Formats: sequence, C-alpha cells, structure tokens
Amino acid sequence: MFTDVPQPPYYAVIFTSKLNLKKSADYGKMADEMIALAEKQSGFLGAESVRSAAAGITVSYWQSEEDILRWKNNPRHKIAQAKGKTAWYDAFSLHICKVEHNRFFTKSKG
Repeated sequence: MFTDVPQPPYYAVIFTSKLNLKKSADYGKMADEMIALAEKQSGFLGAESVRSAAAGITVSYWQSEEDILRWKNNPRHKIAQAKGKTAWYDAFSLHICKVEHNRFFTKSKG
C-alpha cells in the first residue's frame, strides 16, 4: 500500500480528480496503463492511489522536477490527459511538492 521511497528530498505529484460517472467506463484500464508506463519512466519512485466511485487521489513520487516534466510530456500520457479533460473528469487538481521530510508507521501484529 505504501511506496518504498528513498530518503528525501524527492518530489510528490498529488493528483485529485472527480470522475464523470457517465463517461468513465474505460478509465480504469487507462489508469492501470499509466501506472505501468510511469514505472518505466526515468526517475519514477512509486505511487499510491485511493479511489471511490466518484473521486480519487493519486500521489506519484519522482526523483526530480525534470523527471516529472518528462512524464507530463510522454506521448501516451498526453493522450490520457486529453481524454481526462474531454470525458473522464468533471474536475481535477494537480500539486507538485518537494518532499523534505517523511515518516512511516506500521502497527505491529500481536
């Protein structure tokens, strides 16, 4: 569930979206394809995603801002972005942050 990221600094791209439920039939397939493609991108560190029927948040982690820009301009990702704007999303937001600190907690079983 949680991405094994290196010690900071690195970058996080936070993508929050509200799906158009009437036009999102093929969304899941493309979302899976985008993760598989991102995993092959230089500088990709991992991603975490949560989705309900109507909204979702995906946080992807990257080594540098240049890596994020290359991903933004990936030709297949461009196609997904365009389809998102014309069909899948009623709204979305994108935030790019530099991660300076991180902490993790896992409850031990017992």
